[in-house]
Amino acid sequence: MAKTVLNRRALVVAILAAFVAFLDGSIINVALPAISAELGGGLSVQQWILDSYLITLGALILLAGSLSDVLGRIAVLRIGLIGFGVASIACGLSPTPELLIAGRALQGVAGALLVPSSLALIMGTHQGSAQSRAIGAWTAWTSAAFIVGPLLGGLLTDVISWRWVFFINIVPIAATMILMAPMRNHPAAVRTAIDWWGATLGAVGLGGVVFGLIEQGNFGWGSPIVYVPMVVGALCLGGFLVRQATATVPMMPLSLFRNRNFAVGNAATFAIYAALSLSSLVIVLFLQESAGLSATVSGLIMLPLTIMLIAFSSVFGSLAGRFGSRWFMTAGPLIAAAGLLSLRAIDVPFDFVSQALLGVLLFGLGLAITVAPLTSAVLGAIEPARSGIASAVNNAISRIASLIAVALLGAVVGTVVDAAWLDRALTLSAVLLAVGAVISAIGIRKVAADADVADAAAPESPTQADR
Repeated sequence: MAKTVLNRRALVVAILAAFVAFLDGSIINVALPAISAELGGGLSVQQWILDSYLITLGALILLAGSLSDVLGRIAVLRIGLIGFGVASIACGLSPTPELLIAGRALQGVAGALLVPSSLALIMGTHQGSAQSRAIGAWTAWTSAAFIVGPLLGGLLTDVISWRWVFFINIVPIAATMILMAPMRNHPAAVRTAIDWWGATLGAVGLGGVVFGLIEQGNFGWGSPIVYVPMVVGALCLGGFLVRQATATVPMMPLSLFRNRNFAVGNAATFAIYAALSLSSLVIVLFLQESAGLSATVSGLIMLPLTIMLIAFSSVFGSLAGRFGSRWFMTAGPLIAAAGLLSLRAIDVPFDFVSQALLGVLLFGLGLAITVAPLTSAVLGAIEPARSGIASAVNNAISRIASLIAVALLGAVVGTVVDAAWLDRALTLSAVLLAVGAVISAIGIRKVAADADVADAAAPESPTQADR
């Protein structure tokens, strides 16, 4: 009984800690027009407000995974929560877009500490089928945070101020710190070196490439302001891979990718989360800037997604634990893609029932089928001792996918927010989801044995997800 209570506390702490980081990745979407109106700046500034957070989050989340394994999950979570709170206050008080962008970058640094440690905490406290259910719950709530962000951000922006999309973070941070108070930290018995060179190369590489992708809209591809950072960034990313192949203790062990399900699952993750980030952003921007809806109503449109993720993700997570993730990861993205194609009906004047209801429901169902089995397939392929770095790699790839999708928005989709712009973005997102489905169908392996037998024979096995 005591162990059950501790496991439940660990699960709640893991969900709340990651919830903060995921929420901040999307809550700001609907506040961007209000921020631009007060602080100034066009589409490129809006892209930087989003991507400055994702650059540091994506680049450092791998380092954070190593720190989680070495220093202990609870210690890293506490540091991340405190840092995130301080950075959130700084963002809320920012008087200029430059300072806001800097504050968002600091949020990303702290957020990088939260995600892998929270998921590793679950992997270390839950075993067998209970682990699959816990991953399903974590995935449901953190994915819901990504989707509910626009609604909450819209309410805060319309009723109080866009600055409260940052101040609100203090509430879940305080709750998590209180719940964590009696929990003991368990650092690794043997300290290993941290790959600081790898972290630096990764951060500079991502920053350079993203800088060029965003600023090409202002300066053009032929400007040295664009191509020099992109070349430097590409070289640094190449150096990062070389470093990971040769370092004694790499921050992203390339040996992880020798596992088929881990490698294939991360490839699917990239395509699926790029589609999720791109579609979520363009829908709320179109509804506000072209259809004239308020921030609150724009966020409310996507509320059914949140409800479906919370209601069904744990169910599909458990089913994936029993039957394997392959066909869930195939059917889910295809259903979500059909939903996005249906949402191409959105136009001006906007009518939710005739233009968006069916698409939103299909999109939500597809995501609910996909996200928990995807997480189970990726993490279930790796031994628990390396769960911190494995979850960090998977989350880094999903954040980098979001980062690149947002950075490419102007270059690939365009800068004029109209119905044609929305159609192009949603079509691209649907194609990315279909790519994720094909990758999963071809690459993910099914469970080798009947899950009920496996559960009975090995109740303490790490997970019954695909191996």
